[in-house]
Formats: sequence, C-alpha cells, structure tokens
Amino acid sequence: MDAMGLGNKVAKPAAEPFVKLPPSKRVNVAEEYQKRSGEKPKLNLVVIGHVDAGKSTLMGHFLYDLGQVNERTMRKFERDSQKIGKGSFAFAWVLDETGEERDRGITMDIATNHFETEHRQFTLLDAPGHRDFIPNMISGTAQADAAILVVDASTNAFEAGFDAGGQTKEHAVLARSLGVQQLIVAINKLDMADWSQDRFKEIEAKLGAYLYQVGFRKSNVIFVPVSGLTGENLVKRSEIAQLTSWYKGPSLVEQIDKFDAPTRLLDKPLRMRVTDFFKGGIGSSGGVSVAGNIESGTVQVGEQVMIVPGNEVGFVKTMQVNEEPATWAAAGDSVLMTLVNLDIMNLSNGCVLCTGAKPVPVTSTFEAQIVVFDIRIPITPGYPVVLHHGSLDEPASVIKLIEIIDKSTGEVTKKNPRCLSKGMTAKIQIRLSQRPIPLETFKDNKQLGRIMLRKDGETVAAGVVNEILTFGS
Repeated sequence: MDAMGLGNKVAKPAAEPFVKLPPSKRVNVAEEYQKRSGEKPKLNLVVIGHVDAGKSTLMGHFLYDLGQVNERTMRKFERDSQKIGKGSFAFAWVLDETGEERDRGITMDIATNHFETEHRQFTLLDAPGHRDFIPNMISGTAQADAAILVVDASTNAFEAGFDAGGQTKEHAVLARSLGVQQLIVAINKLDMADWSQDRFKEIEAKLGAYLYQVGFRKSNVIFVPVSGLTGENLVKRSEIAQLTSWYKGPSLVEQIDKFDAPTRLLDKPLRMRVTDFFKGGIGSSGGVSVAGNIESGTVQVGEQVMIVPGNEVGFVKTMQVNEEPATWAAAGDSVLMTLVNLDIMNLSNGCVLCTGAKPVPVTSTFEAQIVVFDIRIPITPGYPVVLHHGSLDEPASVIKLIEIIDKSTGEVTKKNPRCLSKGMTAKIQIRLSQRPIPLETFKDNKQLGRIMLRKDGETVAAGVVNEILTFGS
C-alpha cells in the first residue's frame, strides 16, 4: 500500500515529452506579483449560514445586480423556477449548479463565482448550510479570507438557526477556527419584519455577543440589513423610508469593498491543496488537470512539482488563474493547471502540491492545541473523532491528553488531565486511524496547520498543529 492507501501502483503511461524551462526563461514572480498588486487585490469570500437563511438567493441577486448574470440567463431561471412552482428560487440558481441542488432547493457543494467591487476582486464561495454538508462547508471556508454570515430575520427563523440544533453558531465557530477574521453579518429577509429596527438590534445584540465570545474582534464584524429576494440594500443603498429612517450605513457591496486584503505568503515554500483532479489537460492537451487554491509560495509553467503523499513528480505544462490563461501563480490564487509525466492513480482527495526540495510532511500522529466546543460527553483518551483538514475528513482518535491551558494567560493549569470538557483549551495527541496525511505545523503554515474535530455530526473541537510526531512516507 502507498501512503494514502491507494493500493498497488500501476504501470505509468508513456511519459509525454516535456522540456523543462531553463532559468533564463523563467518569470520573476515576485516582480510580476508586485505589478499585479498595483491592480485590485484579490480575496476569497465565503458565504455561510443556516440552511434556508437565503444565502444562495442573496448572492445570486447580488451577482445579477452587479451585472455578472445576463438578462437572458436570468429570464430563463425565472421561467424554469416558475414552471416547478418555486419562482423564488430563480436567483439561487445563479449559484446552485446541479439539478439535484435545484430540485431540493439547497446548496450541497461549494459553488464559485467571480466579481469585482471598486477596489477589490473576489472569488465568491457559496458554502452549503445544511447539516449533512458541513464537511463541504469546512472545505470551502478553509480557502476564505473573509466571510458573509447570512441570518434570517423573519419571525422565529433567526432563533431556529441560532438556538439548539441550528447551524448559525456552528458556522460562525467554524469560520473563526479556520482563520476567518473579517465578517459581515447580512441580516436577510428584514423586509419580512417590516424593516424593524428593533428586530435588527435584537439579532445584532444576540449574535454579536456570541461572535465576540468565539474570537471575532468587534471592529471586524459589521451588521448590514438586506433582502436577497427584493435586492434591497445589496448593490445600491436602500431608499425605503422604513429602513432609511434608522439605518444610515453602507450597502452590502460597499461594505464588501472595505475588506482588508490579506498578506500573502509568497516567500514560503509552494503549498497547494488539491481540491479536484481529472484526466486530460486544459483544452485538448494530454496530462492530468489539478485544481486548488495556493496557500503559500509561487509556481510557474515549466517548473517541476511534487504531489504529497506518494512523492509523485510532474511538470506544469499549462495554467489558468481565476479562469484566465497564465504563466505563473502565487499564494491566494485559485488555479487550474495541467501536469505531465505524472500518474493520475497516485492522486487522491486532499493531496498537496509542493516542491521536491521542500515537501509537505506526511504524518499519522501529531500534537495539537485545541479549544473544546459545546460537547455533551467529555473527551477522554481513546475518544474517536473525524479529523477535518481542508477537503480531507479522516477517522482518528485522541490518544493522549497532555495538559489543560489557561486561555487568557497561556499557563498550564493541569498536566495529564483525565478528561476535557466544554470551553477548555488543551494540548492533545491525535492519531489517524487509516492512513497518514499531509500536515504542517501552524507556525510553518497557518492554513495547513489548522484542524477541526467532529463526532456524530457535531463539531467538538478546533485547533492548530504544534508538532508532527511521526512521519509517513
């Protein structure tokens, strides 16, 4: 068995001839990136929230108002949704791409779109809200620089999403645990509450208190009243007297335009989590296509890259960045590239693209510092979990409880505790049950060093990797 448990290696197909670029032909990516940075900075924006909060309708209407969807397509969505008696779904269909998503009226996978504001360029990730699709939501949010949390202001709907069993709290915690610091709360369907300031303030107070408690800074959380269905206060400031009598703030797009551009890790080794791969190259060329978001470093056409686990090596033949042809890509870019001289049988979900000189560690046992969430059964040694890391979800167990840490001072309050309960911060050891995975310490790479632990469909803890204890092959 190889490191990812893919079975015996098959004979490689005949390698496609490929000429590696000599150094003289290479692009100075740092220089090119500086030139490009003179343009609008690029951010990845994820939309999260409880199922039925209206995320897809909100962002579909938003993209339509920005001119990202042509009239003809929009009219077709309206006709098709009315035919099945679900006219209100038309805007959601801008983002929900599959027949099953449209039939069920829920987002199941991560949908991506691109749009620009006055000062920023965005890749929009629409994450599923339904409890069954939380792993997909984690995968999408792991790529995000900022988030919009959509809540439903209509009678009892906010409470259903926020209280026991609702996804609003879980999504907020997941977003913060995955490194998202900037958040807009879109208080949606406020037209259903007659644009009530009292209702807006009630939601802002309840949700705000929770968001600050789980680690969001007050200065980084902004509440905006909107209606996804009517399009009120999305792209243009509202002129409805009921709203303007008390709300003097920005529209959703104006607030999105104010997101801070993140610092990209260009000087770190290349790391790209592979979110999709398939046989055949871009256009009609041969090879293997891989897609993903570059977490750190740079890559360019002609370079040799390695896939971990498996240590499979190939060359970059062609590349697209944000769906446009390119010769290079850098941290923060969403990339599709064609690799040649590489066997697709050795690729798998969750593999990482890196360089042979500085490969990603592959491990089955590591130490992590975690924060325990609202759990019913305390965590004890041997506690089984599902470890989420990017798009990977792997069975694992907590094999050792090392120490409990005071969250505010960082001091150790207890060594070798017998159990961990709600709200505790602790150091633990985790062992994967089936196979080693690519993982890095948080100090080496913040994105590849974050983990999430779930059990029985609930998120039980989140944290960062402190130390890698065993190395896979």
